[in-house]
Amino acid sequence: MTTPDPPPARELLRTEGIRKTFPGVVALDGVDFDLRAGEVHVLLGENGAGKSTLIKVLSGAYRADAGRVLREGRQVRISDAEAAEKLGIATIHQEFNLVPQLSIAENIFLGRQPRRLGLVDRKKMEADARVLLERVGVTAHPRTPVGKLGIAGRQMVEIAKALSLRTRVLIMDEPTAVLTSEEVTRLFAIVRRLRAEGVGIVFITHHLEEIPAIGDRVTVLRDGRSVGQVPADTPQEELVRLMVGRSIEQQYPRETVKAQQAAASAAPLLRVTGLRKQGVFEDISFEVRAGEVVGIAGLVGAGRTEVVRAVFGADGYDAGRVEVAGKRLPGGDVWASHTAGLGLVPEDRKGQGLLPDASVADNLALVTMREASRGGLVDRGGLRKEAARIADRLGVRMAGLDQHVRTLSGGNQQKVVIGKWLLANSRVLILDEPTRGIDVGAKVEIYQLINELTASGHAVLMISSDLPEVLGMSDRVLVMSQGRIAGELTAREATQDAVMALAVGTSAPGTSEMEDSPRGH
Repeated sequence: MTTPDPPPARELLRTEGIRKTFPGVVALDGVDFDLRAGEVHVLLGENGAGKSTLIKVLSGAYRADAGRVLREGRQVRISDAEAAEKLGIATIHQEFNLVPQLSIAENIFLGRQPRRLGLVDRKKMEADARVLLERVGVTAHPRTPVGKLGIAGRQMVEIAKALSLRTRVLIMDEPTAVLTSEEVTRLFAIVRRLRAEGVGIVFITHHLEEIPAIGDRVTVLRDGRSVGQVPADTPQEELVRLMVGRSIEQQYPRETVKAQQAAASAAPLLRVTGLRKQGVFEDISFEVRAGEVVGIAGLVGAGRTEVVRAVFGADGYDAGRVEVAGKRLPGGDVWASHTAGLGLVPEDRKGQGLLPDASVADNLALVTMREASRGGLVDRGGLRKEAARIADRLGVRMAGLDQHVRTLSGGNQQKVVIGKWLLANSRVLILDEPTRGIDVGAKVEIYQLINELTASGHAVLMISSDLPEVLGMSDRVLVMSQGRIAGELTAREATQDAVMALAVGTSAPGTSEMEDSPRGH
């Protein structure tokens, strides 16, 4: 006798035909979505597919132009964040909504502090906060200022804050983007516990390998439409096809053999010799030739970012030399590096690579504004024309050059960071974690751009914690371990085992933070 399937869990939330437009852009075009009690429903799609717009409609930040939202079968109107909270809907955004100077307890109950005789009852507030913190596995004292917590700790405070609202629908926007493997494991344990308690969780991620580990169902958005709903164990190839509307035959479109042959006869564009910074890195020497991509691999803490920042002049060093096209650069001088033809796309694009509240045009012109000035006046018309040319070349998806760059998707923000250095005609481009936090379609666009740059005689030095990315896009791989270059591998020699053997060096087993997807710094 066959055991019947259990009845589906009750429906917590449903959207039908949600439409949202902005000037010149249809962000959502008839999106259907549903969430059941006790499930993790993954929302998947490229940057710009409409994921963020949908969760802003559900959280009350935006009002839909058409369609309806149902909460447990009843149509509701989510006019603002307070209305969402009353419906038991809480959202944890990528940028946390916390006040660093206030304590954990004050952040959890901000605006809702328990009172006694007209005064804030701190004893009760801290006791209630302690219960919530225990529920999410945080051991910090409720009086600890949030600013003293790491990223993972702040995220757990956001979850505790959501639970204090008696949340039944929890929306998590890219919660693992900046977490280490260990922190991701702890987060998933909390998510599973909440799922077991009947909370419905909308989970947004770009890391496809996370989906079968934590999800139950997947809804895929493409160009503002819901194009499919599939089980969480659907093969990655099918998920990619749904996301981008085509199969990607080759994830890493680099012809390393041809690139190596072309670079073999080229003169070095970048030469680093004996670079040393006490206690950080030692005896760093390498070359990057025109037409090639040199990858730098290694474990977290190996010194990769520190080295490229010193090469670029963002940080100083104690000894050694850096040359671009045979010309020695002074240490710690970013302007000299830029003038010589070096460009750096930093790992923290929002904090170090962009002015979020400035326009796309102004961000693209950041590096070249000084050269475009005559007699103290900036040729804004000329800069705008060049910015439009670069934005068109890179395919930046935007409403226009005046759009604030913070409102772009992650992949388009990264294109702007790269674009400002293309506008400066950088001969050597240093890319530190170039595809972190962006979707598979945008990744392929950036890989194709790298190929175009090297084909036109530029050179690329690339750091990535995504090992398949390093192997797939590098003509040569430098492996760093404990502040030194442990070895150099050709594309043919560079396998995952060979890279990891050099990266681990004398480190204790089990300390690796390099993965099949980016997590480390």
